[in-house]
Amino acid sequence: MRLIFLYATFFKIGLFSVGGGYAILPFLFELADNSGGWLTIEMVGNMLAVSQSLPGAIGANISAYIGLTYAGIPGGYTAAFALATPSIIIIMIVARTLKAFKESAAIQNLFSGLRPAAAGLLSAAAFGAIAMSMWNAAAPVWYEYLRWKETLIFLLVFFLVIKLKKHPIVYILAAGVVGMILKL
Repeated sequence: MRLIFLYATFFKIGLFSVGGGYAILPFLFELADNSGGWLTIEMVGNMLAVSQSLPGAIGANISAYIGLTYAGIPGGYTAAFALATPSIIIIMIVARTLKAFKESAAIQNLFSGLRPAAAGLLSAAAFGAIAMSMWNAAAPVWYEYLRWKETLIFLLVFFLVIKLKKHPIVYILAAGVVGMILKL
């Protein structure tokens, strides 16, 4: 039953998350809010951090991680496959029909409409990840709402990315080391 639930959930996420791996984050945040406790926003944040540091597609990594957490190894495979299934089906349909409709105004308008939707999903994912990383709504006192260490790391990395323009892996590794040292 868990595998069927995972497949249905991640198939729906894969069907409607246009724009790449980060576009699934708004759906995962909603899933965490309605999961009944088996998945929390904090867990999604931790899974996102691990998934970003692994090779491969973010969406596949995080869905496999969530599936693994929820239903073991079969759950990991099920969630990752379910996330990819809608794309596979759509690509097969598009590949067969694109030649016939390549110059169609309706198809051009469809793709033009998908671009802002993808940008909106990616923006929501970015703002959600930033808020999750730096905001602690469960803090007992007001001055602990902002996660100061995480915010300083974010601001420092943001500044260094703009100023130094090094490869992203340098910042990922450095932030991971700092997180281990500060026990974040």
